[in-house]
Amino acid sequence: MAEDRRIRIGIDTGGTFTDVVALDEDSGELVTTKTPSTPGNPADGFLTGIAKVLELLDATDDSVSSVSHGTTVATNQLLEGKVDRLGFITNTGYEAMLEIARQSVPDGYGNSYFWVKPDRIVPRDLVRGVEGRLDPTGAEVRPFDEYGARETARWFRDRGVGTLGVCFLHAYADPAHELRMLEILREEHPDAVVSISSEVLREYREYERAMTTLVDAAVKPRLSAYVRNIAERLETYGSPPFYVMKSNGGVLSAAEVVHQPITTVLSGPAAGALGAALIAKVAGFDRVLTSDGGGTSTDVSVVIGGEPTLTTEGSVGAFPSKIPMIDVVTVGAGGGSIAWLSPEGTLKVGPQSAGADPGPLCYGKGGADVTITDAHVVLGRIPPHLLGGEIPLDVDAARAGVEALASRLGLTPEACAAGVLEISAWNQANALRQVTVKRGLDVRDFVLVTFGGSGSLLLCRLMDVLGLSTVLVPPNPGNVSAFGLLTVDVKNDYVQTHVALADALDPTVVEGVYDDLTARAAVALSGEGFAPEQHVFARTADLRYFGQAFEVRVPVGAGPLDPDAVADAFHTEHRATYGYDFAGDPTQQVEWVNLRVSGIGPITRPEIARHEGLDTPPPSSPATRPTRSVCFDADEGYVDTPLHQRTDLPPGTEVVGPAIIEEFGSTVPLHPGFTLRVDEYLNLIVTRSPQK
Repeated sequence: MAEDRRIRIGIDTGGTFTDVVALDEDSGELVTTKTPSTPGNPADGFLTGIAKVLELLDATDDSVSSVSHGTTVATNQLLEGKVDRLGFITNTGYEAMLEIARQSVPDGYGNSYFWVKPDRIVPRDLVRGVEGRLDPTGAEVRPFDEYGARETARWFRDRGVGTLGVCFLHAYADPAHELRMLEILREEHPDAVVSISSEVLREYREYERAMTTLVDAAVKPRLSAYVRNIAERLETYGSPPFYVMKSNGGVLSAAEVVHQPITTVLSGPAAGALGAALIAKVAGFDRVLTSDGGGTSTDVSVVIGGEPTLTTEGSVGAFPSKIPMIDVVTVGAGGGSIAWLSPEGTLKVGPQSAGADPGPLCYGKGGADVTITDAHVVLGRIPPHLLGGEIPLDVDAARAGVEALASRLGLTPEACAAGVLEISAWNQANALRQVTVKRGLDVRDFVLVTFGGSGSLLLCRLMDVLGLSTVLVPPNPGNVSAFGLLTVDVKNDYVQTHVALADALDPTVVEGVYDDLTARAAVALSGEGFAPEQHVFARTADLRYFGQAFEVRVPVGAGPLDPDAVADAFHTEHRATYGYDFAGDPTQQVEWVNLRVSGIGPITRPEIARHEGLDTPPPSSPATRPTRSVCFDADEGYVDTPLHQRTDLPPGTEVVGPAIIEEFGSTVPLHPGFTLRVDEYLNLIVTRSPQK
């Protein structure tokens, strides 16, 4: 056993499995493993994963140099709507802000007769106003009412409301009133957990800023307790640096992330998108769709030029969150998604999930509903076990469940199981269209990267539905999100609203704002242990045409500000996003809205190994190869299908469907009419077979 080894570990906790990737920083060796998640206490699965991967590496407990974690604690809390009692403090006269919200109606105005606004994150009786007012420049219009503020703090204290969000008008311009409110709350209600908008989001639009602040407050108690619990248990490993993945594509130390809990709401999906982006870029693909299929859901995103697209218009469940996040769309189509009948008697799949406990019928743990995994088992598309035999599956239980559902539909079991998978494939295809077609992109211009434990099971059907030419399946696809955690930099985002028409823009003032934001980012990076010469700063701005309601983000180069170059970039990006621009129309003025700085502390990324292929690849289906009876088409029934172990396929190997490719954490069913080849990085590249 080598002394003084440095092992960097990435851990992604999902609904069914906890995925682990470890990098030996000296040798470059990468080791992956999985362990069942522990929903009752996710920290148990987390620590089990560390112990398991260290055993595989024959490494000691004190060799862990750092741990990066992708967590779904905040995401699941919001998706499940489990928001504890929450209070809201705003300006007097604006107590109905959350009810007024925005005018947008789901599915368009044709739905406005039937749509009922969901319950607010804070009920109306737990909203209190405090007198005081600033104008958009930060100038005080009416003084802050300290007496009223103390009365409000005591009111919440006396009613046992211990989680509070504070959002005053125009606090992005001057946080003085909010900071004073925070001081009073600490004096009068010291046990309260408080989030203030000027610390969460210094950006205009009071409704979005208020909602983002309230979501931050809502997830803070649970996430903080979870992160602190893990940090304490990591003392067993010498308390190595502990980082948590953020929605913006960076990580932050656990000590800091408890003060910014909302930044973790898409923690796991963000890591997967980044890991897939790096793998695809090394393989030679720069326009990529990522599809991360887990036990509960499938997360999809777009990668262009090696970088996932970002948005500040995201939401989690019913809660909008206007923070920078990788543009991920989630659909309830994971391995545990439940098949059910609507009141009209039609077959539906998801978004409800059997999760890890009790899980699908085939888990044999008391599950009562047919799931996507059960359908795959019945059709023979996955083996009768998971994790290389660690988890045996009850095929008979799955078949009995599918047969019962099929009898209610008047179908054969094979047609019923195939129908479940067809609905799941279309659900995933619609999510992929949402991140492409709805954003002005042609889905057929992209290569699809599928990963996650269930992400590659329907890839052939997705190719048909979407008209895709190529799909890439990385090595160890079930661990791509955990791998992504080892590829991301420390990153923090800072924003300041600065509304000004381009003709009236004062570059000196703008550069002063950027300097202030950069200084804040530098302080944070130094606190994370990065020397000044390691600091990297990325400047961007949100611009729009005067009168528009939403902005387009464009890069702002380092050095002296060049407003004309930024405007040119805006015109170009506007055309790419919306299909038109007003670059040649002097009557359409460009307006600056928000200034942003990202502070980045770069880390060393693991090398993706290149492998030499065989001069003469082995035949794809020798006579001795094992087979399994698999149904690819319900009308044609089961066919004997060759089984391949992925670890036995060197670069240059070609496999023609039908075939099943199995590995420790994932399976790829290769349908008739499709061909697979192994590239020099051990990716599986799936294309349609040439027409004979």
